[in-house]
Amino acid sequence: MPRIVQLLASPVHRYVGRPADGPAPAPPGELVEAVRIRAGLGIVGDRYFGKPAHREASVTVIAQESLPPGVGLVQVRRNILTTGVAVDELVGSVLVLDSGGGPVRLRVNRPANPCAWMDAAVGPGTWRAMRRRGGVRCTPLNDGTLRVGPVGVTITDQAAR
Repeated sequence: MPRIVQLLASPVHRYVGRPADGPAPAPPGELVEAVRIRAGLGIVGDRYFGKPAHREASVTVIAQESLPPGVGLVQVRRNILTTGVAVDELVGSVLVLDSGGGPVRLRVNRPANPCAWMDAAVGPGTWRAMRRRGGVRCTPLNDGTLRVGPVGVTITDQAAR
């Protein structure tokens, strides 16, 4: 059964400067049990919420199956960690997630390609290993709430918006 494993809403960027210098410390409370999503704006409280440059990529989703054991959202800086959902195959689709509070529709726009920071944050070779498995960047199409736990999943094509 598909699940939302972790949710991250971080008000700060941690990967600034050079990867060799390491990431900034994670602020307390960025891993949460629920996130509130606003159509076209993103996740309330997240660093990309409402930023015009990130409207097409304000919510990121990654599959736990794509990550090395023990690695989570704090390291990869995505917003939603799922299991049982092949998110990397969904570019061009609408991913509908319902964790009990009603459906949240996410237009899957493009891959969330990993960067060199992955070698610093997770371990050497991670950047290369995560190619084509770094998750996806999405635009929320409606307001809603997602929670950690079991999740209903529906996938529709872009024309069915």
